[in-house]
Amino acid sequence: MNPCSMNEVVDGRRYNTDTAELLAGNDYWDGHNFERQGTNCFLYRTPKGAYFTLSLSQWEGSTTTIEPVSEAAAREHFEDMREKRVDYEKAFPDFVVEDA
Repeated sequence: MNPCSMNEVVDGRRYNTDTAELLAGNDYWDGHNFERQGTNCFLYRTPKGAYFTLSLSQWEGSTTTIEPVSEAAAREHFEDMREKRVDYEKAFPDFVVEDA
């Protein structure tokens, strides 16, 4: 499920939800809707391996935004998001997970 079709150029690089892979989101069904207090955040990875978040808002005056994030920030987002669409190793193929 792609929550929103959007593409935006940021610093000369195109981020497109239709071509990127949805990795995780803070959405979940509560019996009535998927929105969390009017906002949702989703984490994506582009085919070239760049990460970005898509922030959706139902609040008047707010806009849907795409924000590029580093891999380290993407890992933090992924770990905090409730709904994982892929496992950790697929989301971050170049990162080695160590046993605790």
